[in-house]
Amino acid sequence: MHEPFRDPELPLPDRIADLSSRLTLAEKVGLLHQYQAPVERLGVGRFRTGTEALHGLAWLGPATVFPQAIGLASTWDPELVRRVGEATGDEVLAFHHKDPTGAGRNVWAPVVNPLRDPRWGRNEEGYSEDPWLTGLMGAAYAHGLRGSAPVLKTAPTLKHFLAYNNETDRCETSSNLPPRVLHEYELPAFRPALEQGAAVAVMPSYNLVNGRPAHLSPLINELLRAWAPDDLLVVSDAYAPGNLYGLQGYHDTPAEAYAHAVRAGLDSFTQDDDRAEATLGHLRDALDQGLLTEDDIDTAVRHALSIRFRLGEFDPATPYDDITEEVVNCPAHQELAREAARRSIVLLDNDGLLPLRDVTTVAVIGQLGDTVLEDWYSGTLPYAVTARGGIAERCTTVFCEGVDRVTLTAEAGPVTADPAGGPLSLGSAEADTFDVFDWGGGAYALRAVATGRFVSVADGVLVNDQPGPNGWEVRQTFRMEERPRGSLALRHISTGCYVGAADDGTLRLVDDADQAVWLVMDVIRDGARQAADLAAAADVAVVVVGDHPLVNGRETEDRTTLALAPAQDAVVRAVRAANPRTVMVVTSGYPLTWTATGLPAVLWSAHGGQEYGHALADVIFGDADPEGRLTQTWYRSEQELPDLLDYDIITADATYLYFRGTPRYPFGHGLSYAAFDYSGLRVTLTGDTVTGEVTVTNTGDRPGAEVVQFYTHQQRSRVKQPLRRLRGFERVRLAPGESRTVRLTLPVTELAFWDVTRSRFVVETAPHQLMVGRSATDLRLSARFEVTGESVPPRRGLLRAVDHDSYDAVTFTDAARENGEAVRAETEGAWILFRQVDLTGAASCLAVAGSTEGGVITLRLGDPLYGKSLATFPVPRTGRHDQHAIAASLAGVRGVHDLYVVFENDGITLAQLDLGAGA
Repeated sequence: MHEPFRDPELPLPDRIADLSSRLTLAEKVGLLHQYQAPVERLGVGRFRTGTEALHGLAWLGPATVFPQAIGLASTWDPELVRRVGEATGDEVLAFHHKDPTGAGRNVWAPVVNPLRDPRWGRNEEGYSEDPWLTGLMGAAYAHGLRGSAPVLKTAPTLKHFLAYNNETDRCETSSNLPPRVLHEYELPAFRPALEQGAAVAVMPSYNLVNGRPAHLSPLINELLRAWAPDDLLVVSDAYAPGNLYGLQGYHDTPAEAYAHAVRAGLDSFTQDDDRAEATLGHLRDALDQGLLTEDDIDTAVRHALSIRFRLGEFDPATPYDDITEEVVNCPAHQELAREAARRSIVLLDNDGLLPLRDVTTVAVIGQLGDTVLEDWYSGTLPYAVTARGGIAERCTTVFCEGVDRVTLTAEAGPVTADPAGGPLSLGSAEADTFDVFDWGGGAYALRAVATGRFVSVADGVLVNDQPGPNGWEVRQTFRMEERPRGSLALRHISTGCYVGAADDGTLRLVDDADQAVWLVMDVIRDGARQAADLAAAADVAVVVVGDHPLVNGRETEDRTTLALAPAQDAVVRAVRAANPRTVMVVTSGYPLTWTATGLPAVLWSAHGGQEYGHALADVIFGDADPEGRLTQTWYRSEQELPDLLDYDIITADATYLYFRGTPRYPFGHGLSYAAFDYSGLRVTLTGDTVTGEVTVTNTGDRPGAEVVQFYTHQQRSRVKQPLRRLRGFERVRLAPGESRTVRLTLPVTELAFWDVTRSRFVVETAPHQLMVGRSATDLRLSARFEVTGESVPPRRGLLRAVDHDSYDAVTFTDAARENGEAVRAETEGAWILFRQVDLTGAASCLAVAGSTEGGVITLRLGDPLYGKSLATFPVPRTGRHDQHAIAASLAGVRGVHDLYVVFENDGITLAQLDLGAGA
C-alpha cells in the first residue's frame, strides 16, 4: 500500500506532514537548496526551482517568443496576457516532460516591480509604473502559468520583493521607502497575484530596503504569507544569500546569515548553481550552533514540499500529463504571438499618413529594420519576422541599416579582419571595412564587412566571429575615446580594458590606457546620407530605431540618458528631411527621446518576439487598429527625473501619479485610426460604492479600438495626494457611429491612503473628482463626488520616527537586524517633521536613539531652524543596531503644533519618541 503522502484524497496538510515526518533532519536540510536532493528510499525525486518564463519559455531551446512584458502590458488586456501565460505554461510542461531535470516547473515570472524610473536596466521586464495595473497584469500572467485546474500547471514566482528599480550597485544600495510609498505603491503590485492564488512563490530582490537586505525582510512572513491562501515558497535570487555576509556584510558568518534568512522566511537557497554542498554545510553549522532549530527547518520544508504536492508530483496522474513537445511553437501559439505583438503596438503620433494606402515602394531603414533581437530573458527564437520581412509581404521594399562604414588605421598600418573570423591585426594589407552600430550611451559594435561577423574579444584577443552582441557578459561593445590629432582609442566595455597591439600586430586588450593603439577612423560610407538617398526614392520611408536589449540598459546596467543613440537619431533626421512621408518606428524596452521634429507618424513597440514584423505590417497598412496604450510616462528628458536611487515618489513628484510637468507622451497614451467622443459622464455614490458611467462614440469613418480610462483625484486631504490615479479601464471596439456606455464600479475603500499617524489605511471625508479620458492627461470629462469618511486626529503619545510627515537629509535604516526601522541623519541639521502633534499635558519625552559618534537632537515647534526649542537630547555613542532610551523634560506648551526633530549631528539614529505626561 502506498504511503499516505501519495494519497490525493487526503487533505494537503496531512500529506505534507506525513512525508515530512518520514524525512531525517539531513534529508530535510537537503530540500532547502535550489537543486533539492532526492530521497531515494522514499521515491522522492530531484526538484529544481527556477525556470525562466517571463514572456515565453527561456534558455532551454527554441520556444514561442512573445513580446516583452512591457509590451504585453501595453495591450491593456489582462485576458490576452493570461492566454500568453497559459501558452507559456504549456510549453514549460512540454519541455519538462521531455527533460524533467532540465526544465523545472517552478517558473520565475512574472516581474511585478512597478516601473518607477525608465532608466532602470530591467525596465522591459515589468508591466507599468502604476501599481494597480502592474498587479492586474501580473496576476493575469500568473493565472495563465498556473492553469485553471486545482493541480498547478506550473508554480509562478513573483519577482523581485521589494523596491527594486536600480542595477547600479544593486546588491549594496538601500531603497528608501517611507511607509506611504511602501503601502500605496510597492506592496499593491505584489498583493493581487498572491491573494488570488495565482502566484505561489516569491523571490526577494538583491537590494536592501531601509537598511536591511530584502532577503531578510520581516514583511515576507508578516504580509506576503498572510496574503497567500496556501503555503508560499520563497526562493532567493541567484547568489544573493552569499551577499548577506559578503558584499552586504550584514552578518559576520555564513551560518548566522543563513539562519537569519530561514527565520525571515527564505525556503530555497539559489547559491553556487547546482553545487549545494556549501549551502547545506552552512545550514548544518547553524543548527549545530543553535542558531536554527529543527522546527525552523520544518517550516521551510513545508513550504518547499507544498509546491511539489500542488504540482501533482506525488499524485498518480495530473491534468497535464498529455502535453507534449508538439505544443511548442504550434500554430495556435504563433497566432497568439502575432496577436499579442499587434495589439501591443502604440501609435504615438499620426497626422494622417497612417494607415498606408496606395503605396508601391517602402524604404525600410535602420539598425532594427531587418532584425528581431532577443533579450536576456527571452526564449530562443524559432523564427523571426522582421519589420522588413513583414512589410515586404505587402509591397516592394528597399533596405539599408543606415550605419557608417569605416576603416580603422593606426601608425603601424590598417586594421584587417581574418576572413575565417579569427584575430584582428595591424598590417600592411589593404584596410578592411567595418560597419559601426551605435546602441546609445557611448556603446558601439563593429561588424567586419568581409565576414559579416561582429568584433568580439576571446581570451583577450579581438576576433570577428559573433552574430552580434550576446550573452550575459557582452563582449562585442566598445567605447570610442578621443585622442590627439583626430584619433581615437577603443575601450572594451565589458572589461574596461583598452585595445592595444601585440608585437606581431594582433589587436588585444591592454590594462594601461597609455598602451592603447591610436586609431584614425575614416568614413567610407555615411550611413545617414545613404539612408536619406534611399528614402528620397521611395513612396514612404519606415525608419526603425531603438535599443539593443543586451546593450546600454539591461540587467546589471542602468541607463544615464533617455536619448536615442546619436547615430540613429541622425538617421531619423536625415530620412525625414529627404522624405516627408516618414514613419518612425521605435522598438525598445523603455521610453526614449529624440531630436527629429515634424515626423508625421511615430509608432512604439517593445521588442515584439517572433511575429513582430507581421504585427507591425498589420498596423501600418491598417489591417488592424493600433490598440496599444503606454503603461509608463515618456518624459522629455532624463532631467525631469529624480535621482535613480530616490524611491520616494511622493516627495520627488515622480511617476504619472505626482509628476507636475508636461510629458512627451503621458501614461495611458495611444492613438487610434478612429476618433472618439466622450459624453454624459455620471457619477453616483451608493453605500460603499462609487459608480461612474460615460458614453463613448466612434466619430470616425472606420472601426476602432479605444481604452476608456477612469482616474480619481482627492481634492482635499491631510496629506499630499496623487494628481490622478488610475481606477479602472475598459477596452471597447466600436464601428463608425457606434456608441457604448462604459461603467466603472469602485469600492469607496479603494480611495484610502496610508495614514502614518495610526499605521493603517484611512478614507477621509473629502471631495473627489472622477475623470475619464484617453490618457492621464487627455481627460475629456470630470465629475465631483463627496465621500464621508474619517478626519485624521492629531498625534499624541508614541511617535515612530519612520512615520514622520516630511523630512530633509535623513535616510531610513534598520533599528535591529531582525525587525524594526529607524531614521538616520545624513548631515548636520537634518530633520523630520510630525504634523499636528497634540502636546497638551506632555511634560517629558523619551527618545530611543543612538549614534556611532554621539550627538544632539533638538525638538522645535513650527520651524527646524527658528522654532521654539522644546527639548534637547544628548545622544550617546552606541553600536550600529543599539539605541538607548534618553529622557528629557519638555518646555511647557499646550495645543496642537507641528513638531520638528532636528539632528544637530550626522549619523544619529532615531527609532521613536514617546511624548509622555508628567515629569
